[in-house]
Amino acid sequence: MPGQPGKSSAPSPLDTERAHLAASRAALRAMRADAEALDIRDVAANWVNAEVLASEIELRIKSLADLAGTPLFFGRLDYDHSLEDSGHRFYIGRRHVHDADGDPMVIDWRAPISQPFYRASKRDPQDVALRRRFGYDGGELTAYEDEHLTDPSEEARSSALLQREIERPRVGPMRDIVATIQPEQDEIVRAALTGTVCVQGAPGTGKTAVGLHRVAYLLYAHRERLARSGTLVIGPNSSFLRYIEQVLPALGELEVRQTTIDDLVSRTTGIEVRGADTPAAALVKGDARMAEVLRRAVRSGVRMPGEGVVVVRGSRRWRVPAYELEQIVRELLARDMRYGAAREALPQRIAHAVLIRMEQAGEAPDDRVQNAVARTPAVKAVVKECWPLVDPAKLVLRLLGDADFLAEQAEGILTADEQKEILLPRPPRGVKSARWTPADAVLIDEARDLVERTGSLGHVVLDEAQDLSPMQYRAVGRRCSTGSATVLGDIAQGTTPWATPDWATALSHLGKPEAAVEELTQGFRVPRAVIEYASRLLPDIAPGLAEATSVRDSAGSLTVRRVAAAAELDAATVAACREALAHEGSIGLIAADARLPALAAALAAAGLIHLSPGEETSHSARLTLVPASLAKGLEYDHVVLDEPAAVVDAEPDERTGLRRLYVALTRAVSGLAIVHAAPLPEALAGGPAI
Repeated sequence: MPGQPGKSSAPSPLDTERAHLAASRAALRAMRADAEALDIRDVAANWVNAEVLASEIELRIKSLADLAGTPLFFGRLDYDHSLEDSGHRFYIGRRHVHDADGDPMVIDWRAPISQPFYRASKRDPQDVALRRRFGYDGGELTAYEDEHLTDPSEEARSSALLQREIERPRVGPMRDIVATIQPEQDEIVRAALTGTVCVQGAPGTGKTAVGLHRVAYLLYAHRERLARSGTLVIGPNSSFLRYIEQVLPALGELEVRQTTIDDLVSRTTGIEVRGADTPAAALVKGDARMAEVLRRAVRSGVRMPGEGVVVVRGSRRWRVPAYELEQIVRELLARDMRYGAAREALPQRIAHAVLIRMEQAGEAPDDRVQNAVARTPAVKAVVKECWPLVDPAKLVLRLLGDADFLAEQAEGILTADEQKEILLPRPPRGVKSARWTPADAVLIDEARDLVERTGSLGHVVLDEAQDLSPMQYRAVGRRCSTGSATVLGDIAQGTTPWATPDWATALSHLGKPEAAVEELTQGFRVPRAVIEYASRLLPDIAPGLAEATSVRDSAGSLTVRRVAAAAELDAATVAACREALAHEGSIGLIAADARLPALAAALAAAGLIHLSPGEETSHSARLTLVPASLAKGLEYDHVVLDEPAAVVDAEPDERTGLRRLYVALTRAVSGLAIVHAAPLPEALAGGPAI
């Protein structure tokens, strides 16, 4: 409060904190100015160094940008004892900020000294006397809340500011959660790089945010190592990636690649996906048994030599008989090397056999002679005959287009009916004219790895992993064979015919059977009434899964409205959207894919502007029309769910349909309104009708 005239008054605690925020922003601007003032000509030895340094400086400048909509810090820790001459008070924020003397003004949330902000408690204060949380609006501090962790007279209580931040209405893409990370989430975020972690997360538990923040933490803790080996985030579709794409940049991480599994394998194989499989064909192509079929197919071209080889060196002729060549070929096959590596080894092995004969004749050949022998036309001819080149795409095309070849390679692995499911009715003329499907691209990727090893990254985050086929898991596993992974998903939300039955099976296909499985069941985003209603489906869709809970109890967060006739459904759904738009935040209208044209027309007739998934919401356009098939991973403040029975009926079987409905039911952060004409699934009957 302002002081009285003629009298001085001490600044309020909030004014003091605002002053520190202003000083921190000034320090950040100075840090950015220092980076912009760097002259690479003073330090670069040559143009190559100059290019590398210029790129690093540019990234540094971008990472020092001040985000106007969020404050530089969201919390404060006051330790009981001074830490390493750096003081006892630390402001916790999204990035490190220091003053002109190098003293910290804001500590990065990922630093070890920041960890107690997320994990300290009255029971385990971790030397923290006071934890202060800040409320903010538009980047300005508006409130603060203190917890005296070592004061026995103060009882433990939940944080109102924390709850307010979790429930804050949003528009636009997904935000970071650095201010609201919970202890069980923080343990996963800070897990060691060397281990793979699988997170089974119920809706609203923040598993996607945990995975993204884990990437940010690992890049902070192991930046040099991951800068060499690389990191990758894999999401289920492009709409989902657009939704999450701003989280890592907001945390200062600008170089993490984000992609879908389809784009990943298509880019690697160089083929264009233009076709689609039937569910039955996709199920067979995605089966792990296809790996052995492909292995046989890749090696099917290997032939035993029909005759020996004669190598001419000067005036001497050196002969390696056919039986010895056959022995070399069989030894390479038995070693189970990659096809391409074995093909490269074959001429060297033949040349080595020639060198042995030279030494026995009294000569003293060296490695240069062996390499020269390996390059002779005679040896090259043997390699071409015995171990021909393999083009992965052409091989898969032959496998799917030649019934006899498929039968030979799949004997004892696939049944005759399964072979018929994947056999092309009309084989295309060539690779370019083929209408490749997503499952085909994964097969080609597998074949390519059988020929030549796929490069491994340092860390891969795989989101919505429950929907991957075994062959897709193998494709991801190849990308982190020497690294680690964070696997995120929810068995109850598996909506593909090949959805994984359990995480042990999935992790085995991924090549990480030793991975720890962590379960998040406490929801922070979905209201309690909504998650309890959706959980009625769990006995039918995932009977072994623990039911999710929620810390939020929002009155009136769930309504179910039945209309008398199907002809009234469109108008009732539009009315529900109008009611939702009266609230703050984003609105998602989720419906069966086939219902979208009718709903789009009804919204247009009513004058309601609507977006498509992936388009960024704004204050003037907050309503998104979402096909149920793309709703997974997305969230909206208010959701209107149109005709649940149509969502279920759109899937090939009831369990998959109910799982798709479970996904749609759990996208709401503040309120869910269900509008229907057809009867609801039996498990949902008796909801809070209006």
